[in-house]
Amino acid sequence: MQTYENIPLDRSMYAAASKSFSRILEEMDPTAHYQGTELGSLDAYQRQLKRFDIKVSGENSDTVDKFFADPAGAALFPEYIVRAVRQGMDEGNILSSIVATKTVIDTMDYRGVTSENEGNAAKEVGEGAQIPQTVLKLKDNLIRLVKRGRMLVSSYEAVRHQKLDLFTIALRQMGSTMARAQLADAIGVLMDGDGNQNPAKTLETAAADTVTYTDLVNLWKEFEEYQMNTLLVSPDVMAKLLVLDEFKDTGAGDLFNATGMLRTPMGAMLYKTSCVPEDTIIAFDRRYALEMVCASQVQIDYDKVMDRQLDRAAITAIVGFGKLFPDAVRVMTVKKGS
Repeated sequence: MQTYENIPLDRSMYAAASKSFSRILEEMDPTAHYQGTELGSLDAYQRQLKRFDIKVSGENSDTVDKFFADPAGAALFPEYIVRAVRQGMDEGNILSSIVATKTVIDTMDYRGVTSENEGNAAKEVGEGAQIPQTVLKLKDNLIRLVKRGRMLVSSYEAVRHQKLDLFTIALRQMGSTMARAQLADAIGVLMDGDGNQNPAKTLETAAADTVTYTDLVNLWKEFEEYQMNTLLVSPDVMAKLLVLDEFKDTGAGDLFNATGMLRTPMGAMLYKTSCVPEDTIIAFDRRYALEMVCASQVQIDYDKVMDRQLDRAAITAIVGFGKLFPDAVRVMTVKKGS
């Protein structure tokens, strides 16, 4: 009988184009079979770590060398790196909070869908009259997919005796850097469009070199069919907003103290990032604005890693972004003084 303790592991499990190493493991050793046991809280990969007694976190974590104590255990090392990088990409990353949908594809060519409303969709339909239509069609141009990544450059001798807990921190930092690059790509699409003639409508503040509460109200008024439920702002704009009286005497401060997140007096979530150009506010309805397209999840040169050749091991992900509904996004810039 096959259990997690006798599953054969080898590098061919990384070669499947449409399945990750973890997914293949899960198919071979379903977590559902362990419900009600002490192993039920672990996924298939974590059960393999237990099988080889590899501790990847905590004060008593093992060293990198522990993965190679058993030839079969070496097959777990690339997935450990991938998971640590993904953890860094998820930590503090706001992409998941601003993306309406995530589409996973197995090709490098992808066209998003756009819609066209014929007539006034809200008008009354008389007897025998034609019902207003919403026409869905493919966009004219492909979504631009971008490979982002980092090169892991280190000799195996330099890391073999390092604690996995410390090595994980370094890998998480790599993931954080990759996520920041993806966020910059997403912001570019929100502002300038995805190459299908759909840039965001741009407004300007009423007064030079400042942002007032009235400016935010005017921005909010731009949204009719959609909601202004998310704001992305540059650090300099955030500093201007936080000194407004309306931000001082609302529940925004309480939310920030409790969660580290901010909300405008209008209810929109407020995120600061230097990926937004200076003097810029991006307002949008996160339910309808942005599609994230993943042609590949985080990948690594598994052959090199399993052969302990870390000197030039690439960690990459191929991701693009498409704008769903242009009217769901508005951009406000701070007027320049003379």
